Parts: sequence; C-alpha cells; structure tokens
Amino acid sequence: MSGPYPGHSDGAFPEVFNLPAMPPQPKEKKPGQLPEEAIKQFFEDGYVVVKNFFSPGELEPCKRALEKLVDDVAQRLYKAGKISSLYEDCDPFHERLQKMDKEWPGAAILVIKTQVLPQALKNIWTNERLLNVVEQILGPNIAGNCVFNMRSKLPQHEPTVVPWHQDNAYFDHDGYNQLIATAWIPFVDANEKNGCLQFAHRGQKTGRMADHTCCWQGTWYVMLDEEEMEKSLDIDMEKDVRLVEVPYGGMVLFSNAIPHQSLPNVSDEIRWSMDLRWQSSNKPSAFHGLKDSVLFRTEKDPNHVVDWKSFDSVNRTEVQLKAVEDIRDDTPEEGFDTLISGPWMKLWEITNTNRHVVF
Repeated sequence: MSGPYPGHSDGAFPEVFNLPAMPPQPKEKKPGQLPEEAIKQFFEDGYVVVKNFFSPGELEPCKRALEKLVDDVAQRLYKAGKISSLYEDCDPFHERLQKMDKEWPGAAILVIKTQVLPQALKNIWTNERLLNVVEQILGPNIAGNCVFNMRSKLPQHEPTVVPWHQDNAYFDHDGYNQLIATAWIPFVDANEKNGCLQFAHRGQKTGRMADHTCCWQGTWYVMLDEEEMEKSLDIDMEKDVRLVEVPYGGMVLFSNAIPHQSLPNVSDEIRWSMDLRWQSSNKPSAFHGLKDSVLFRTEKDPNHVVDWKSFDSVNRTEVQLKAVEDIRDDTPEEGFDTLISGPWMKLWEITNTNRHVVF
C-alpha cells in the first residue's frame, strides 16, 4: 500500500529543495546572540549545540508545569478507575508517569498529546534571548511554527523512541523551500543512556528530501532507512553519525532538513524535553492546513503582542483526529483516546500498518 509520496520510487533522485543561506549577522550582538561561528556551524553542519543558555530560573517553572500535566492525567485516570493509585508518593518528575503508564499503558501518550502549552513553556518559546538567536538564523520577522512537542521519554518505551527522519517528512511541500528552525531543549542532562539525539552530520548538504516510509513499529512515526540515507543524501553511516548530548540548561538547534533520531532510554528515569520551531513570518506553516503559525516578532511593530488566544483555539491533535473519525474502526473513549494519526502518513509508502495508520 502506498500514498502519493514525493520520493523516487522510479529510481530518480529525490525531490530537491533550496537550502536557505545564512543571513547577514549583526555587527552588534543583542542579548543571548551566539558567535558567528556557531551560526555558521548551524548552516554548514545542520545543527549546533548551545550549552549553558537557560538558567534554572527559566527551566524549573517548565518542570513544574510538566508535573502539573502529569497530575492532570493522573486525576483523570484515577477518577475513571483506570489506575488504582494517584502515585502521589512517587517522584513527580522522574517516576510518577512511569508508574501510571505501567498500570495503564497510554498514560504517557495522553501527556504527549497535550496541545496547549503551559505558560512557562510559552515563556521559553518567546524568550527574548532565544528569539535573538532565532533572528540570527531566520531574520527579524519570526513566527512560531505550529509543530511543537512536549516529550516524556520513558525507560524502555517504544512510543517515545523516534527513528531516523528529516523533519520535512512531516511537513507538506511548503516546508521544503524554507528554513524551519528547531530548538530541542532537555529538562535533564540528555545523554546516550537516557535517549539523547543522534544527527547525520551535514546530512542536509545535498538539498534533497529522501524517501521515508510509514510507520515505524507500533508508532505514528515515519522512518528514513539507513540505506536510503547513504544512497540519496550522501551520508556515510559509519563516519557521519554524531551522538549529541545536551546538558540541562542547553539546547541543540537544527534545521528541518538534517536527518536525526532519538535513542532508547535505558536509564531508570524519564528524559523530559520539548522541541519548539520557528519560521519566517512571511512563509506558510507547512503543516497540511491544520493550524497556522503564531507571529512572535515583526519589523513593522516592535511592540507586537503575541496572540496566544487565537493560536490556542485550534488544537492540532483534535483536528488531526477529527479528519479520521469517520474511518476509524474503533470507538475511542472520550478523554482517553491514545490514537495519534496525521496527514503526513499519506505522503509516504506504507510498509507497516498499526492502529495509528488511519487516513
């Protein structure tokens, strides 16, 4: 079974997109802005690690907000009789969600599906110093792309292991010819043991969109095969793969064209992180028309106020599920639906079906 995916099933090269060039760098740095060498590394290598960027005062409120999301899910599951305990005696950040998900598999997915960012995380997304860095990458007119994620990578948990892919595999064609910059921000020290990221060093250099397939194991993720990476993207999997560990307080910035994956968590604690995206405000959000981006900065109005009300009024996950509600073969229980499905699946050849493959 295959969809109208934009790859090269006939043996031709994959689709080519235009790699954006690095914009002119400011002569006088704004607060938080990086050395020009770091921005060059972002454009040349496809990613750059920035250490010691956030203070505990900026990140600790995010951790408390994530604990509140876990508590909300716990209360819901407990009141419905799906778990036997609220697990309030557990470590609220590292252990509680593990206990809940062990008793009711899917608790972690309910947290992942949350699509209204707590204010503490919005504060990071619009952090002045961080937007100053984004301005070095995109220029002065900045919008927040609608694709953001709060991730709880549980130990030995298949749904939160993400295989090799280019982020463009989830966007529509409007994403291929623009730069959508991501900041992946861990709320713990992210390392090989708890499931940090790996990147294919300079894997964006060909300017190609490689063939992906769907869906990886029992998940909703698309996958980029290693042989395809070598053939289409000129990647040497023995030499070009980089393990990217990011300490608490740091982040890794990367483009929508660089292949990357996250490793399994083989520690005994949750690896919490979030990934936030930005794009030029004059470009489309490139997410299949499901939701618009949100304007953060504009040269026309230096006093622009972010319209969170309009942005929050559209729940991306609910829109995705509404599109498939008439063709689902199950009857989800309101408030406890763990299905994640989306239009990106139709772009690629379906080589493995599971409950998430619904479109």
